[in-house]
Amino acid sequence: MPIADRFAIYPACPMIARAVRIGGETKAELLARLARNGVEINEAGRVLFASDRFITSDVRAHLPTVELKGRNLGLPQGGTMTEVHACAARLGLHLCPIELGPHLRLQFLDQPEGFLGHPVWPHRAPPGSIIIASETLLESDEFPQGFYLRRIKGTLWLRGYFSSHAHICDPEERFVFAQT
Repeated sequence: MPIADRFAIYPACPMIARAVRIGGETKAELLARLARNGVEINEAGRVLFASDRFITSDVRAHLPTVELKGRNLGLPQGGTMTEVHACAARLGLHLCPIELGPHLRLQFLDQPEGFLGHPVWPHRAPPGSIIIASETLLESDEFPQGFYLRRIKGTLWLRGYFSSHAHICDPEERFVFAQT
């Protein structure tokens, strides 16, 4: 990666823009479509789906999103999720609705493999994963904070994750924000 790209701040940075179709499906319908597409869901993801606070919209819409690294939000050393969200807000980006995770997973079935050839570090998003920046449903260290997408050994995953307020995200971690 050219040195200028490593220090570039949104919007003048490498990013992936997507218009993600959301809404118009219940949680049960989303779960059925995920299963039909061979998408696995971890236990934390199932807890998110089971929550009464996870509400889907009845209205179909296209939500413009951007995927970028934490460093491109102005966090060259990384930062807490609170700092990641605050930097994104200063740059005009917004948190995604929680339902964006399953919808993006279903629309991004060709996600590259992220595991092979990359070491796994504890307390860090796995290589190749994409974190959906969304409001937390419940402020608790015992409740999943949101979703991330991953392909592991050919299998697509929609995974819930836990993160404490003190956790420092790596500057190379990738996040999806809304551009509304």
